[in-house]
Amino acid sequence: MNANTPAEFIARLLAQRWLPKSDAEVRRLLIDESFRQDIEHRLAAVGLRLLDNPFAAHIAVALAANTENVVFGRGDAWLSNNSGLNRDGVALLILLWALIILPKRERQLSREATTDESQTDLFNNKQAAPLRDDAARGVPENVLLEDYGKLLGGKARLQFLLPVLSRLGFIERRNKVLHEGPLLDLAFDYAELAPRILDGALADVLATVNGQKGPKTESPAAGDA
Repeated sequence: MNANTPAEFIARLLAQRWLPKSDAEVRRLLIDESFRQDIEHRLAAVGLRLLDNPFAAHIAVALAANTENVVFGRGDAWLSNNSGLNRDGVALLILLWALIILPKRERQLSREATTDESQTDLFNNKQAAPLRDDAARGVPENVLLEDYGKLLGGKARLQFLLPVLSRLGFIERRNKVLHEGPLLDLAFDYAELAPRILDGALADVLATVNGQKGPKTESPAAGDA
């Protein structure tokens, strides 16, 4: 197969909304500095940015910081996302990120801190390619309902919201267990959200979605069809 041009790569990424790091062109993006710079320059020209972190298994596209006010602040209230999620949907997304991604990230960071072995990309940054044992552990739906159901609006509301998050690519539902979807690890800025959760303030974090500017999702710019 011929290599994609930068324009073709961006078209694929926007159309599919995410691409796995096992994809040949994504692997090229991670090691070819000029190719990555071209991609990032083209995205920036239209108010977008590459959404990537070294621990995630996928990449996506999100709004650039300088376009967030234009997109999220045009209405009467600040929007927290461009996926159509209401406050309770964002609250559930934050909770699932905390239950699924946060423990995974802590394992990844702990292993990174105790080993001298690391991969280095052409930018001299650590590229902690996800390993098989990095797979996030799922959350049984009945446990989520029992522990957090009342906080999230009850069983009926959860049964409505979970399929929505699944369609958006944040979670996968298998045998009544909620697993990490392609976009869950990219949904929030770990450096911003994790300290608030680790400090024992999860209830406060969830409560912020009732304000104008709670934790915003790093929503892919190409909306769900």
